[in-house]
Amino acid sequence: MKIKEVAERLNISPRAIRFYEEKGLISPLKQADNRYRSFGEQDVWRLQTIISLREAGMTIEDIKQALAGMDGNGHNELQYYLELQRSVLFAKWLEIKQIIETTDEMIDMLQTQDALPLEDIYRLAEGSKRLRDQRSHWRDQWDFDRLAGSHDERVANDSFEFKDYEAALDMAVTWISAIPGEKGLDIGTGTGNLAGKFISLGIGMAGVDQSKEMLKQCRTKFPELEAKLGNFLALPFLDGKFDFAVTSFAFHHLTDEQKRLAIDEMRRVLKPHGRICIADLMIAEGRKSGPTGRDRTEQYVRVPDLIGWLEEKGYFTKSRQINEWLHLVYAIPIR
Repeated sequence: MKIKEVAERLNISPRAIRFYEEKGLISPLKQADNRYRSFGEQDVWRLQTIISLREAGMTIEDIKQALAGMDGNGHNELQYYLELQRSVLFAKWLEIKQIIETTDEMIDMLQTQDALPLEDIYRLAEGSKRLRDQRSHWRDQWDFDRLAGSHDERVANDSFEFKDYEAALDMAVTWISAIPGEKGLDIGTGTGNLAGKFISLGIGMAGVDQSKEMLKQCRTKFPELEAKLGNFLALPFLDGKFDFAVTSFAFHHLTDEQKRLAIDEMRRVLKPHGRICIADLMIAEGRKSGPTGRDRTEQYVRVPDLIGWLEEKGYFTKSRQINEWLHLVYAIPIR
């Protein structure tokens, strides 16, 4: 097929096709005598894929990498880039949602007060900007893609970070007390160890992790798990989808401000009576700081602070100390 025929078939312009060729996304054959482009069915399929990925919002560079991955490794790399795009779109959706909520607050204040003082406008705008900045500045500081292959071995070696790992996971399952028909979300699922315990009981589970390599391990171990790329601050699910949310040995990677935003995100994706269980390294009441000699990027939350944040949101809480640093906090809404 000539370029005009392909353009008509795909409902795009010949100029767009030439653009994709210039960017190295397609390489149609050129006739030896006149150098006219000749497109085969494989070229047409590739162009259709490019158009679809552009519609999904992917950049030219990401499409180039996705196509290169498809050429070498089948569809795994394409799936990763689509999941990455989905994660980005969810973060944008949450940003727009926050802007709408801020605007609604301004409208409500104007209706009730007949005025909107400058300091109130500033306060609401700053709060919205702060949340947007927290989401946009999320980065993987811990190189979890590299650690994915050894994760299960590391959690089994009873090191400081993962001491009493299995006991904490088992207690989280007991406290949640899921029943058939419920669906749960495991945030920072890693290789799916906590989610897998629920699955073994016949509970439907979804898992979120920022690491594509962790998710690969997770899908291999638990193919029935609905695993998605994402993070605490922009959970890639619509509102009110889950009966409970759990997270284990991941919450301490967040700053205090991010932890509070993560609680809001959990609440957003939970049903009205959805419960939360957090198993992690924390600072017990009476202690002033975390363990000495640890990585300063880790920000262990004080148990009273976490309980206070949850109770501010209308949750009833209970907690249990498993060892010197490992705690479980359970929360269920009371209103």
